[in-house]
Amino acid sequence: MIYLSLFLAFLKIGMFSFGGAYGAIPLIQESVLAHGWMDEGMFSNMIAISESTPGPIMVNAATYIGRSQAGIPGAAVATFGVVLPSFAIILVVTAMFRGCLKNRKVQAVLRGVKPCLMGVILATGIFMAVKVIFLAGGKVSFDGEAAVILCILSVLLIFGKRVRKKEISPVALIVLAGGLGSLLYGL
Repeated sequence: MIYLSLFLAFLKIGMFSFGGAYGAIPLIQESVLAHGWMDEGMFSNMIAISESTPGPIMVNAATYIGRSQAGIPGAAVATFGVVLPSFAIILVVTAMFRGCLKNRKVQAVLRGVKPCLMGVILATGIFMAVKVIFLAGGKVSFDGEAAVILCILSVLLIFGKRVRKKEISPVALIVLAGGLGSLLYGL
């Protein structure tokens, strides 16, 4: 039964997570909490681990959650469920690529979906920042160290491109965040 639940939950996530992994985080969170597979604190840690490890966040999250619930077979089932819709859609789109993407109606739909995706990603980022800074451990509190790390990384992202004339590497940001965490939390 757990295998079917994992497969169907991650199939749904894979089918309806437009905008990539960051757009999928609210869907993953809703599903994981509804099934009782993790609490909010564990979910936040899982997202941090999924973002820090190589590979797509959705696949990492599915593998992590599947493994935590049903071992290696659970990891395989959840991962298969989350990638199946994308794989099928890419096969269909590739077959119809030239005609479909040049169609004015399809272009209009894609242009309409982009702002929605940006809003979902922004809202997810704000929600996670507020949760980490003000709701640490599931209770209302203030985590000053997390706020300092967020401020430093935000300033680097906003002003880094102006100074360096290029984007700051996500790998560099992850390493910097880990270093700041070790320094501020006193590892």
